[in-house]
Amino acid sequence: MRWLFDTDDSRARLFQRLVLAVVIFAHGAQKLFGWWGGQGLSATVRGMSAHLPVAIVWLDVVIETLGALALAVGLFGRLGALGIAAVMVGAIATVHAPNGFFMNWGGRRGGEGFEYHLLALALALPIVVLGSGAWSLDRAIARRRVAPRERRVPVGAPPAPRPI
Repeated sequence: MRWLFDTDDSRARLFQRLVLAVVIFAHGAQKLFGWWGGQGLSATVRGMSAHLPVAIVWLDVVIETLGALALAVGLFGRLGALGIAAVMVGAIATVHAPNGFFMNWGGRRGGEGFEYHLLALALALPIVVLGSGAWSLDRAIARRRVAPRERRVPVGAPPAPRPI
């Protein structure tokens, strides 16, 4: 359980966590709510279930919305980042690899490449391995849970000597 919350005070991972959360949440909100030009949940399920089981489509939507929100505040950051990484690998394997590397900026091809997904993976994997970083709820929980017992002084005991 300690591994789940353990992290350092890295501001680089704070930045990675926030950027990844914002970008992935936007995609999830398109799928779930129809925001920012998205289709909404029923159309998303109908469209994606042509290629994937419905349970996987629901899991994708949950990871991209709730997982991204949890990642933004750094709560269960490793799990959120792992979920997002799994979604990206799945998207590459099931949809985007046949379209090549590059995004379809000019609209000349039938689909999008996987460069975006690799960038999301590059943001997610350090969080999976090293934790949520600075200003995360994970860090606050880890500090609280693993406070060494030696620091706690029994009532009435003299304080420990301070190092010089």
